[in-house]
Amino acid sequence: MKITFHGAARTVTGSKHMVTLNNGKKLLLDCGFFQGHGSDTDEMNRNFNFDPSEIDCMILSHAHIDHSGNIPNLVKQGFKGNIYCTPATRDLCVIMLADTAHIQENDLKYINRAREAKGRELIEPIYTMKDVDEAMNHFVTVPYRKNFKINGDIQFMLTDSGHILGAGGVNLTIRENDKTFRIFFSGDIGRKIDKILKAPEPFPQADYILCESTYGNRLHESQEQTESQLLKVIMETCVENKGKIIIPAFSLGRTQEIVYALNNLKNANKLPLINVYVDSPLSINATGIMRMHPECFNDDMLHALRTDKDPFGFDHLYYVQNAQDSIKLNDLKGPCIIISASGMAEAGRIKHHIKNNIGNPANTILMVGYCTPGSLGGRLAAGNKEVSIFGKEYQVKARVEVMNSYSAHADYNEMLEYLSCQNKNEVKKVFLVHGEYDVQVEWREKLMKAGFGEIEIPEMKSEWELE
Repeated sequence: MKITFHGAARTVTGSKHMVTLNNGKKLLLDCGFFQGHGSDTDEMNRNFNFDPSEIDCMILSHAHIDHSGNIPNLVKQGFKGNIYCTPATRDLCVIMLADTAHIQENDLKYINRAREAKGRELIEPIYTMKDVDEAMNHFVTVPYRKNFKINGDIQFMLTDSGHILGAGGVNLTIRENDKTFRIFFSGDIGRKIDKILKAPEPFPQADYILCESTYGNRLHESQEQTESQLLKVIMETCVENKGKIIIPAFSLGRTQEIVYALNNLKNANKLPLINVYVDSPLSINATGIMRMHPECFNDDMLHALRTDKDPFGFDHLYYVQNAQDSIKLNDLKGPCIIISASGMAEAGRIKHHIKNNIGNPANTILMVGYCTPGSLGGRLAAGNKEVSIFGKEYQVKARVEVMNSYSAHADYNEMLEYLSCQNKNEVKKVFLVHGEYDVQVEWREKLMKAGFGEIEIPEMKSEWELE
């Protein structure tokens, strides 16, 4: 048996890991979009390093686009098997994959307009809504903590990883040559102190672990510091400077957490009387789906639902659906907060809001989650004084603030606590995925100090035999 790493290898996006049995059966873990790789991104997403028609089945850890976003392309290119995930993940993929297809079409209008003016060949979307509809026919839902047999040799169980609604760690049990292999894929690991979701739960003993490493070298701020910092940015930007706050936020998870935090500030009479706009149809739909899955909520959130008629809504909060209303936000003169997708500012309406507000020093661009270094969000967070948006250079005159503590990813102490359920002597090898290489090197050192033995950092397309 072998594992091949086709994405999220020494980088954070494009999660794809293939398990190949000696009998030729192939199982794919995740099929995500690469994001923030500059001019290479499109080519990396259009073409797989394997033949999709040879994959027998797929298990999806969660619905974030860097884990699910290339599923329609996989099906378009010949995949015919089942895609296993939790019910919440399936519900979210319905809207998130459709949104990704829509964003491709919209963004290509701007790109193709420039290409046409230069006499260059126009670009087709990687996939369309027709491909999304076909892909959804392949989904099979499996609840948490239920052993599911794919065939006589392969079974799996999903355990709650607490990252986003429906996210699950994948626990594989594979029989081969009278030997049992226990493989665990963490997907993305959530936080024990998440304001909305349950904490990540312990998982069964594994022989091999594929572990994420996004924040393998960082510690997050405390929740108290996070709320104080958010309020400080609001007061300085909106009250003192009369400016706007632009927040790139993933439609699922971070948008709801920011809205929930603002709702709590409002209930505590701390939030100034300013308008807040959630400018993302996907965020609106994702919030609706969250309301449908209270089984994923922690006790505090369940209590809030009993005492607050709508934790995701308050006076002066407006959800913006259509494009015309989104464009009208450009004409707003007074202070306000605009929350829009995507979280890395690589696509969608947020690029337009940043473009229209980046030149005003009274405004603040507030980064609240992880961004790959090459993405627009990553370049802003790094302090670049000039950035390219839709092919045009813009001076960064707005203030840029970074609050990584709103990330859905655990820091290294939280990940160590999550992995503490394992008998380290029984773990033969740990593969570090979903992280930048320099971070993974530091994370490996921390894991070794914690008692884990062999720890590998796979390269893209590298192949490893399991014994």
